[in-house]
Amino acid sequence: MTNRHDPLSSVEFIAFRELHHPRYLSYARVWFREGGLAASVVEEAFAVMAAGWAEILGSPNPTAAAWRILRATVAARFDPARVPTQRVTAADEDLAILHYVVGLATPEIADVVGTDTANVASQLRHALREAADW
Repeated sequence: MTNRHDPLSSVEFIAFRELHHPRYLSYARVWFREGGLAASVVEEAFAVMAAGWAEILGSPNPTAAAWRILRATVAARFDPARVPTQRVTAADEDLAILHYVVGLATPEIADVVGTDTANVASQLRHALREAADW
């Protein structure tokens, strides 16, 4: 029997976690190359999501809300001094990582970050034009 008030045991949260965990972990591994650090950051993000699960589900776009939590958790734990100055935005960089490094197709990226496919395609084209190092 599950506790309906505990997000960690809710069917919705468990399903969401199972769907997004592999992609979130692949994304975090780009930022954190140290052994378990990427996994730790993803677990931290899911803990924040669990604590605010009711609010996430009540938001207009739960997937986008969860992505913002993951991105904020990554940003909080990442040392920007290790990265050279870039010409692309963080959002464009995220999409480029998900597409070119993690290997997700445009519709999958749209599902992960909670936006539409056309927006992802447009941002990927922009990132490719702006980032000579990609």
